[in-house]
Amino acid sequence: MNQSFRRGLLNKADKCQQGKGGRKPKLGLEDRLLMVLEYLREYRTYFPVSQSDGVSESTCYEAIKWIENTLIKHPDFALPGRKALLKSDREYELVLIDATETPIERPKKQKQFYSGKKKRPTLKTQVIVDKKSKAVICTSFTHGRRHDFRLFKESGVRIHPEIKTVTDTGYQGLGKIHSNSALPKKKTKKNPLTKEDKRNNRELSSLRVLNENVIGMIKRFKIVSDRYRNRRKRFGLRFNLIAAIYNMEIR
Repeated sequence: MNQSFRRGLLNKADKCQQGKGGRKPKLGLEDRLLMVLEYLREYRTYFPVSQSDGVSESTCYEAIKWIENTLIKHPDFALPGRKALLKSDREYELVLIDATETPIERPKKQKQFYSGKKKRPTLKTQVIVDKKSKAVICTSFTHGRRHDFRLFKESGVRIHPEIKTVTDTGYQGLGKIHSNSALPKKKTKKNPLTKEDKRNNRELSSLRVLNENVIGMIKRFKIVSDRYRNRRKRFGLRFNLIAAIYNMEIR
């Protein structure tokens, strides 16, 4: 991460800083911001992170939590959101929809989190990306057992009829909700794919690969690619924060 980008994050965190009351933090704002970025990127435990900055584990935890809560409230760290997909000014012409999974520690109730695809408990994230700008528009989260298309329906995402969507085969039935959608054709024993079908599938795959690349960029932050050890209720906040950092970096 270059110095100018980190400086921009620092300025935004400084604008969001709370009032002057209370005890002065042991670490400066820049050090706390760097601590958060290192924690999200490397996903070490609090102990080695705190030792490298010369503070206690509890201070490290509170600093990371405060920076995350502060940054996510700033307008520059807010994703466009679901409402942006319903606007009639056609800011987006083609959007890509895909889902990714993050492994988690084994919960007490394993059944709802168990992913048959990953063969382990996971959290599933739906990511909608603009094809032109390569920016993340919005995200949705659920248990790993939930089907991709069911997650889309339950997420409440509604897309303007003039915006075209491209998905994978996990979104069979999307055409009934959004007619302007394209997804690969699946072959069956009785209906094998023709040469035209295979060509169309390759064209759609070349479009969908952008979403895979965006997810790959976000998953460079190990906190959303390695096994997630923290409380699950903060996973969405952290994923959205990383997605916002990605959006800022590509501008």
